[in-house]
Amino acid sequence: MLTFEQKKQKAYQYCIAIAKNHYENFPIASHLLNKQLRIPVSIVYAFARTADDLADEGVAGKQERLESLDNYINELEQIEAALRVHSEQNKVDFLHLSDNHIFTALAQVIYEFDIPVILFFNLIHAFKQDVDITRYHNFEQILDYCQRSANPVGRILLHLNKSATPLNLSYSDAICTGLQLINFYQDIAQDMDENNRLYLSLDEMAHHHVSINDIQNHLNNEYTKSLIQWQLQRARRIYQSGAPLCTNLRGRFAIEIKMIYAGGLLILDKLEQNTASMYLRPRLNKIDKFKILWRGFSPFFH
Repeated sequence: MLTFEQKKQKAYQYCIAIAKNHYENFPIASHLLNKQLRIPVSIVYAFARTADDLADEGVAGKQERLESLDNYINELEQIEAALRVHSEQNKVDFLHLSDNHIFTALAQVIYEFDIPVILFFNLIHAFKQDVDITRYHNFEQILDYCQRSANPVGRILLHLNKSATPLNLSYSDAICTGLQLINFYQDIAQDMDENNRLYLSLDEMAHHHVSINDIQNHLNNEYTKSLIQWQLQRARRIYQSGAPLCTNLRGRFAIEIKMIYAGGLLILDKLEQNTASMYLRPRLNKIDKFKILWRGFSPFFH
């Protein structure tokens, strides 16, 4: 029979494998981070990635997706209950072994770094919202979604780095919301084609004389271009308002955050420069990745 330490390490390796096997435009658990952070970041990523896939991937129906996400909520509730009854006398024996490796690993990370469990609940509620809601009437509703779908990730990272000051959390929220918006705008076609989901507000679409049918048919004209340029300019303002976070941090973690920030700017640039079609998803090439690495080690840029 495996010891607790062996089970924990097995769970950790399971999460690390998930992080390594997914392509992202932004660095995930980069080797620039020290091992003490790289493993927890991979575990958090595995949690978020698999939950996101439950909401979006595969052929499951709406009810099945919601039930699968409810199982994640139940797992979090068990972790929360275990933490609530936990005492200093037996902290070495803190134990939460789940049938799901992700939650065995996640429980240890939440405990060791004292991360508010509500941040993980917020992520799951955002994924459930993805299953239920495919249209947003105004931008305020989209921002509200970002507060649960994106901002918790940055807050979790700051807790992992023990740099979750109120000011840093505020800057992080701006960067994460900006990144979420950037992701929306680079995936307009994919979200619509695969999930009939649209993260452009209906009132702003009407103001720019763009209909849902236009988006469904991948119409690319002066109206759709005007609409997306407006979205990108606002996303840039939000994103850059969080830039001071990059100078507030130190060490390898600061390099990683600067690289993530640089990646977001590069994607924004590509989206703004893409005159061929707003429905083409930009990809980062080797030169782009070199730029990201260089900017991570350079004095901060804006």
